[in-house]
Amino acid sequence: MTDELTLSLRPAEPAPLALRVASAVRYRFFLYAGLIPYLLGAAWARGMEGIFLPGVFWLGLAGIFLAVVGVESFNEYFDARMGTDRVFNPSDDEQVPSWMLHLGIAAFAAAAAIGFKLALAGGWPVLLYAFLGGMAAVFYVGPPIRWVYRGLGEAAIGLSYGPWMTLGSLHLHTHRFSWGALAASLVPGLLIMALAVVNAIPDFYQDRLVGKRNLVVRLGRQGGMRLYLGLAALGLGVALLGVAAGIFPRACAAAAAAGLPYLLASGKAARSTWDTPRLFVPAVRRIVLCYMVTTTLFALAVAWGKR
Repeated sequence: MTDELTLSLRPAEPAPLALRVASAVRYRFFLYAGLIPYLLGAAWARGMEGIFLPGVFWLGLAGIFLAVVGVESFNEYFDARMGTDRVFNPSDDEQVPSWMLHLGIAAFAAAAAIGFKLALAGGWPVLLYAFLGGMAAVFYVGPPIRWVYRGLGEAAIGLSYGPWMTLGSLHLHTHRFSWGALAASLVPGLLIMALAVVNAIPDFYQDRLVGKRNLVVRLGRQGGMRLYLGLAALGLGVALLGVAAGIFPRACAAAAAAGLPYLLASGKAARSTWDTPRLFVPAVRRIVLCYMVTTTLFALAVAWGKR
């Protein structure tokens, strides 16, 4: 992900261990990618199925948080090992400590323990969703698979932070599958996949030099621009089509409408700056806002709306 978009939490002076651990986790991933799809699953359980279990919800939320800590720790550690973020700054002496790897392992282990506990009440599908998410998270940049180096990283993100997380969250409450929830999960899934693509555009040369064969490297920066705009538009389109088909509450159309101006603004900025990384930042920020506004309002509409 683009360094320019990350608000650094690292203090200038040595800090206590708790602060150093907190700095390892990019809060935006927990907020954007982890929290909202999980809330969407719970919202579907409450609004569409009439079931909500508070204790299960909070325990699952703790598991999601730990999983995201693991993802970010692994990403930081293995990106540093590959030198991705220092291709054009070889004098950068910032080192990712070895304990980052241990933090990631511990976080994934704790998340797995919570998953097993939830599976005792929710059944084996809980383990299936946790396993699929774990495979995507652990091996996103981690060896030996390294999804992002094989051009599969964006798909892994879209599936993890779309169908798998939403359906897993729903199953915790209802213990069953829902085709409607699967359709709803495509909204955050497509939008977060668009965000993964747009974040790779400013890093095109760095990623290509270290062997990251992500979709932007394969398609080129201009092709990546078209792809992220198409994915985001498709995410908004799913919300509108679901309303038209009577699958989603009518208020979900307002969620898509609220996100559309940010998508259009992102596209306008991207068309003139896709080949200039520093000037491209506003395009990324606007698609982030599109994701946040659309998915937040969409989850609220699902939780309290009527078909």
